[in-house]
Amino acid sequence: MASLKEKVSAEMENITKVLIELEKVKYRPDKELVILVGIGAYLQSIYTGMENILKQLLFHKNMPIPDTPTWHKDLLNLAVEHSFITTETADRMGKYLFFRHFFTHAYGFLIDEEKLKPLLDNVSDIYSEFKREIDIYLSKIEE
Repeated sequence: MASLKEKVSAEMENITKVLIELEKVKYRPDKELVILVGIGAYLQSIYTGMENILKQLLFHKNMPIPDTPTWHKDLLNLAVEHSFITTETADRMGKYLFFRHFFTHAYGFLIDEEKLKPLLDNVSDIYSEFKREIDIYLSKIEE
Protein backbone atom coordinates (compact mmCIF):
# COMPACT_ATOMS: atom_id res chain seq x y z
CA MET A 1 0.00 0.00 0.00
CA ALA A 2 1.28 3.46 -0.89
CA SER A 3 2.51 5.68 1.91
CA LEU A 4 1.00 9.06 2.66
CA LYS A 5 3.95 10.82 1.07
CA GLU A 6 3.62 8.68 -2.07
CA LYS A 7 -0.10 9.45 -2.35
CA VAL A 8 0.52 13.18 -1.89
CA SER A 9 3.38 13.08 -4.38
CA ALA A 10 1.16 11.39 -6.99
CA GLU A 11 -1.50 14.09 -6.59
CA MET A 12 1.14 16.79 -6.85
CA GLU A 13 2.51 15.24 -10.05
CA ASN A 14 -0.98 15.27 -11.57
CA ILE A 15 -1.54 18.89 -10.56
CA THR A 16 1.81 19.83 -12.13
CA LYS A 17 0.76 18.16 -15.39
CA VAL A 18 -2.45 20.20 -15.43
CA LEU A 19 -0.52 23.41 -14.73
CA ILE A 20 1.74 22.67 -17.70
CA GLU A 21 -1.32 22.28 -19.93
CA LEU A 22 -2.78 25.55 -18.65
CA GLU A 23 0.43 27.40 -19.50
CA LYS A 24 -0.08 26.36 -23.14
CA VAL A 25 -3.30 28.40 -23.39
CA LYS A 26 -2.79 31.07 -20.74
CA TYR A 27 -1.52 33.76 -23.11
CA ARG A 28 -3.62 32.82 -26.14
CA PRO A 29 -5.59 35.90 -27.22
CA ASP A 30 -9.31 35.69 -27.91
CA LYS A 31 -10.01 32.39 -26.24
CA GLU A 32 -12.96 30.55 -27.74
CA LEU A 33 -15.68 29.30 -25.42
CA VAL A 34 -14.48 25.71 -25.69
CA ILE A 35 -11.01 26.85 -24.53
CA LEU A 36 -12.55 28.73 -21.60
CA VAL A 37 -14.52 25.64 -20.60
CA GLY A 38 -11.31 23.58 -20.82
CA ILE A 39 -9.52 26.11 -18.62
CA GLY A 40 -12.39 25.87 -16.16
CA ALA A 41 -12.15 22.08 -16.12
CA TYR A 42 -8.41 22.27 -15.46
CA LEU A 43 -8.88 24.82 -12.66
CA GLN A 44 -11.48 22.52 -11.12
CA SER A 45 -9.05 19.58 -11.44
CA ILE A 46 -6.30 21.51 -9.66
CA TYR A 47 -8.61 22.44 -6.81
CA THR A 48 -9.88 18.87 -6.55
CA GLY A 49 -6.29 17.61 -6.42
CA MET A 50 -5.49 19.98 -3.56
CA GLU A 51 -8.63 18.80 -1.73
CA ASN A 52 -7.55 15.20 -2.28
CA ILE A 53 -4.22 15.97 -0.62
CA LEU A 54 -5.97 17.55 2.37
CA LYS A 55 -8.27 14.52 2.65
CA GLN A 56 -5.25 12.18 2.62
CA LEU A 57 -3.68 14.18 5.44
CA LEU A 58 -6.87 13.92 7.49
CA PHE A 59 -7.13 10.17 6.81
CA HIS A 60 -3.54 9.82 8.02
CA LYS A 61 -4.56 11.49 11.29
CA ASN A 62 -7.66 9.23 11.50
CA MET A 63 -9.85 12.29 11.16
CA PRO A 64 -13.14 11.90 9.29
CA ILE A 65 -13.99 14.07 6.32
CA PRO A 66 -16.90 16.28 7.37
CA ASP A 67 -20.24 14.90 6.24
CA THR A 68 -22.05 18.20 5.87
CA PRO A 69 -23.42 20.23 2.97
CA THR A 70 -20.47 22.60 3.51
CA TRP A 71 -17.81 19.89 3.70
CA HIS A 72 -15.58 21.54 1.07
CA LYS A 73 -15.31 24.71 3.18
CA ASP A 74 -15.10 22.64 6.36
CA LEU A 75 -12.16 20.75 4.84
CA LEU A 76 -10.26 24.00 4.35
CA ASN A 77 -10.99 25.01 7.94
CA LEU A 78 -9.76 21.65 9.23
CA ALA A 79 -6.61 21.98 7.12
CA VAL A 80 -5.87 25.27 8.87
CA GLU A 81 -6.78 23.84 12.31
CA HIS A 82 -4.33 20.96 11.81
CA SER A 83 -1.63 23.27 10.40
CA PHE A 84 -1.54 21.63 6.98
CA ILE A 85 -1.90 25.08 5.41
CA THR A 86 -2.12 28.67 6.62
CA THR A 87 -5.26 30.75 6.87
CA GLU A 88 -3.98 32.93 4.02
CA THR A 89 -3.59 29.93 1.73
CA ALA A 90 -7.03 28.62 2.68
CA ASP A 91 -8.52 32.04 1.93
CA ARG A 92 -6.83 32.13 -1.48
CA MET A 93 -8.01 28.58 -2.18
CA GLY A 94 -11.55 29.70 -1.30
CA LYS A 95 -11.78 31.55 -4.61
CA TYR A 96 -11.13 28.25 -6.40
CA LEU A 97 -13.65 26.47 -4.18
CA PHE A 98 -16.25 29.06 -5.19
CA PHE A 99 -15.32 28.58 -8.85
CA ARG A 100 -15.45 24.77 -8.49
CA HIS A 101 -19.01 25.09 -7.19
CA PHE A 102 -19.99 27.42 -10.04
CA PHE A 103 -18.32 25.24 -12.67
CA THR A 104 -19.93 22.06 -11.37
CA HIS A 105 -23.44 23.51 -11.30
CA ALA A 106 -23.52 25.96 -14.22
CA TYR A 107 -23.54 25.68 -17.98
CA GLY A 108 -20.15 26.13 -19.60
CA PHE A 109 -21.38 28.95 -21.83
CA LEU A 110 -21.83 31.06 -18.69
CA ILE A 111 -18.08 31.24 -18.09
CA ASP A 112 -16.90 34.83 -18.19
CA GLU A 113 -13.33 35.22 -19.46
CA GLU A 114 -12.75 38.35 -17.36
CA LYS A 115 -13.72 36.51 -14.17
CA LEU A 116 -11.71 33.44 -15.18
CA LYS A 117 -8.53 35.42 -15.92
CA PRO A 118 -7.50 36.16 -12.30
CA LEU A 119 -8.01 32.51 -11.38
CA LEU A 120 -5.88 31.41 -14.31
CA ASP A 121 -3.23 34.05 -13.65
CA ASN A 122 -2.86 33.15 -9.96
CA VAL A 123 -3.30 29.38 -9.88
CA SER A 124 0.42 28.57 -10.22
CA ASP A 125 1.34 30.88 -7.35
CA ILE A 126 -1.41 29.58 -5.11
CA TYR A 127 -0.50 25.99 -5.85
CA SER A 128 3.20 26.72 -5.20
CA GLU A 129 2.34 28.14 -1.79
CA PHE A 130 0.01 25.22 -1.04
CA LYS A 131 2.70 22.74 -2.08
CA ARG A 132 5.34 24.49 0.02
CA GLU A 133 3.12 24.37 3.11
CA ILE A 134 2.19 20.72 2.56
CA ASP A 135 5.85 19.80 2.05
CA ILE A 136 6.71 21.54 5.34
CA TYR A 137 3.95 19.64 7.12
CA LEU A 138 5.02 16.31 5.62
CA SER A 139 8.64 16.90 6.60
CA LYS A 140 7.56 16.98 10.25
CA ILE A 141 5.63 13.73 10.39
CA GLU A 142 6.67 10.12 10.71
CA GLU A 143 4.96 7.41 8.66
